[in-house]
Amino acid sequence: MKLNNKLYALAGVAAGALAIVGAASAHHAFSAEFDADAPVLLRGEVTKVEWVNPHTWIHLAAEEEGSEETTAWMVEGGTPNTLLRAGLNKRSLTPGTPIIVRGYQSKDRLCAPACKANGRDITLSNGEKIFMGSSGTGAPRDGTDPRERGPVTTELPDSEDM
Repeated sequence: MKLNNKLYALAGVAAGALAIVGAASAHHAFSAEFDADAPVLLRGEVTKVEWVNPHTWIHLAAEEEGSEETTAWMVEGGTPNTLLRAGLNKRSLTPGTPIIVRGYQSKDRLCAPACKANGRDITLSNGEKIFMGSSGTGAPRDGTDPRERGPVTTELPDSEDM
């Protein structure tokens, strides 16, 4: 009996360790997936929002400059709790909502099934600009995160320039 209990305990510890490793690999540093030298400015309409941990995903049909065509983008934000505390919720980001997102494109530049970016801030149709990232991920400090201290290191296009 004692040997069986020890084996069950060991199996439980191993399963817990695997769960922790899996969760840690799901939450990545900014630089692992996104390019600080590839800022993007996306204007379009929300098509879908995934309120899931560890990152919220905002899907939008971004207008292509000088064209009536749109490109599908999925923009990674902070955790659902981070966005809720910043003022975004399921009612403020429904399909069809016009938004402007400033952020950084993925390193792989692949656009299948959609182009991917890390969102820095989002501007709603009423002009309200909301920080949508999470602090401490390694993203460039650009002054949009109200909790950041120190000099701005990266210039992103301003949504007012649109």
